[in-house]
Amino acid sequence: MARKKQPEKKRQSTSFSNAYIEGAGIVAEEKITETLEKNYMPYAMSVIISRALPEIDGFKPSHRKLLYTMYKMGLLTGARTKSANVVGQTMRLNPHGDSAIYETMVRLARGNEALLHPYVDSKGNFGKAYSRDMAYAASRYTEVKLEPICQELFRDIDKETVDFVPNYDNTMMEPTLFPATYPSVLVNANVGIAVSMASSVCPFNLAEVCETTIALLKNPDYDILSTLKGPDFPGGGFLLMDEQELKKVIDTGRGSLKVRAKWNYDKSGSCIEVTEIPYSTTVEAIIDKIIENIKNGKLKEISYVRDETDLGGLKIAIDLKRGADPEKVMQKLYKLTPLMDSYSCNFNILIGGTPKVMGVREILIEWIAFREECVRRRVYFDLNKKREKLHLLEGLEKILIDIDKAIKIVRETEEEINVVPNLMVGFCIDNVQAEYVAEIKLRHLNREYILNRTKEIDKLREEIADMEETLNSPRKIRSIIARELKETAKKYGQPRKTLFFHADEITDVDTDVEIPDDPMNLFLTEGGYFKKITPASLRMNAEQKLKENDEVRCHVETTNRAEIIFLTSKQQAYKTKVSAFDVCKASVMGDYIPAKLQFDEGEYVVDMIVTSDYSGQLLFVFENGKAAKIGVSAYETKANRRKLANAFSDRSPLVAVLQFSEDCDVLIRSDGNRAVLFNTDMVAAKAARDTQGVQVMNLKAKQRITEAVILKPEQAEELKKYKVKTIPAAGGIAKDMADVGQMML
Repeated sequence: MARKKQPEKKRQSTSFSNAYIEGAGIVAEEKITETLEKNYMPYAMSVIISRALPEIDGFKPSHRKLLYTMYKMGLLTGARTKSANVVGQTMRLNPHGDSAIYETMVRLARGNEALLHPYVDSKGNFGKAYSRDMAYAASRYTEVKLEPICQELFRDIDKETVDFVPNYDNTMMEPTLFPATYPSVLVNANVGIAVSMASSVCPFNLAEVCETTIALLKNPDYDILSTLKGPDFPGGGFLLMDEQELKKVIDTGRGSLKVRAKWNYDKSGSCIEVTEIPYSTTVEAIIDKIIENIKNGKLKEISYVRDETDLGGLKIAIDLKRGADPEKVMQKLYKLTPLMDSYSCNFNILIGGTPKVMGVREILIEWIAFREECVRRRVYFDLNKKREKLHLLEGLEKILIDIDKAIKIVRETEEEINVVPNLMVGFCIDNVQAEYVAEIKLRHLNREYILNRTKEIDKLREEIADMEETLNSPRKIRSIIARELKETAKKYGQPRKTLFFHADEITDVDTDVEIPDDPMNLFLTEGGYFKKITPASLRMNAEQKLKENDEVRCHVETTNRAEIIFLTSKQQAYKTKVSAFDVCKASVMGDYIPAKLQFDEGEYVVDMIVTSDYSGQLLFVFENGKAAKIGVSAYETKANRRKLANAFSDRSPLVAVLQFSEDCDVLIRSDGNRAVLFNTDMVAAKAARDTQGVQVMNLKAKQRITEAVILKPEQAEELKKYKVKTIPAAGGIAKDMADVGQMML
């Protein structure tokens, strides 16, 4: 059957195709630093400057856009409106999704309890800052308006006290900063994560901040800690009175402060009630940690824990077993759970568009300079207004000379356009004054009205002189700032929520689970496998199961409470406890230590040290004939560190680590058919773990130490011909190497 011919497809324009794909597939070489600079740096700078870090007025751009929108909506004095209305209006300034804007509002709201002095008066469910799982209601259900304290943020904002810039689509103007009358940057907490930097500003008590700022206005060297006692968190709790750390935070803007929960004991129900928790944690995190420790056996005194938070406020109820001491239980809880937590401070603030980490003194000095500029601009604005008013009244005063003449000029002027010029000529006034006179109502063209208005002239002149003097006097500017600070502190100040506790109130309690002190046999193989076997199990079957070509390197008899230090090929020490391993039988392979302790890549075990009290000595014998005597205590650490670097010298391969409590005889043997027997008291003990030690045996070229062992007194007596009185020594020729080798087994 003949196939039907398909019509040819119309070819695309060759010129269009060539133009469309011109340059396709060509890869241009470019340094990665240039690519990052062009593509990533603008994003990084945008996040730092326009999103994550607060400025000297205490706000990030998202906060500022939201609050300014609410101000323009009349929510400073009016009734509440639905949150959805505010979110929608804010999109005119903030080109982000409604959910992001609403989340910002939630944090600023009184109902969320995240701020010491909330900016948004809220109605409805706004969640809680201290709860991870308590979700806030949708914006269509909640209502908001501005809190009265926002009057201090927007005071005189319409008097050109701060700069305004166009919004993202040039349809309206928005402020770059708020002319806040108090240092809001230190009053409310502010946390932000930018690119390569972050900010974490803790809140301070409003009254204390204002008092400190007033003192700094008078004396730049004022002792800040005398009035600014420390952070004041909205969640309350108790702050550790660590003067050294507090001074560090005040001076540098960096540091870590410990905060712990507030609690009381209900005797009738044998129940601990926690009513205030650290600002940096949540109720759910605390309860989860308590449950975890109950399961681990570290909190056996607790029978039940529950969240009893309600409309009355936060409450965590912890039921105790009969006979439990609540004070001791709380000390355990402080140590094991976030009921005592740290708040890390990092006062990173944008100053003139540049991020800068500052202490409290420097922040307040920067704020004072900012506020001085705001006050100066406000005074200048008011001064210009009064000058304009005075100028108009001075023109009106000239009319007073002859009101009839003014009326006659207006009446006899044939064209309206000539009224102002004729008044200017008739009374020697300028255009602005003539316009003002011409606009006066006919009913006001009487002597009484004009006299009443012109009485203000002398008062205006006094006020203008006073304002000009203020502009030229930094002292007067500062006195205005101090007066406004006092008014703000008096109006909005409140008692501290976070009180203090001292270091002597911290009791050190043992939180370790009781470990049975059973005898154990520990085995380590050359291949890095470890076994923990009970004596009874070992008596039943002593035959060790090993991988092919593997053999037991060391066998130690100890107890389940002992600690183990594994030395590795990279001169590192990994510390763990015998109790951390499961009991096994000789017939199993055991735990592979590099995997169990998460060694670095290519790292393997070279030896093992077992100790219960870090007493005694260690002798490290190296292939180059050197030996180093180090106390076991050199591996003891106050902190529970798992990994220690520079555990021993890396100048020569390690042959053996010999552990002893008293000086003893040691026999070492080389591959040059020589042996040396010496006492460990000949080797001076060193403090540094990575010391090279001293030369014990002199070796010929290309020779090395192959074995080292501690001898019993009777063994040392049999091999006394190899004993030396001084070191280093060449050693004696071991004619019968088999006998020496047998001694070293």
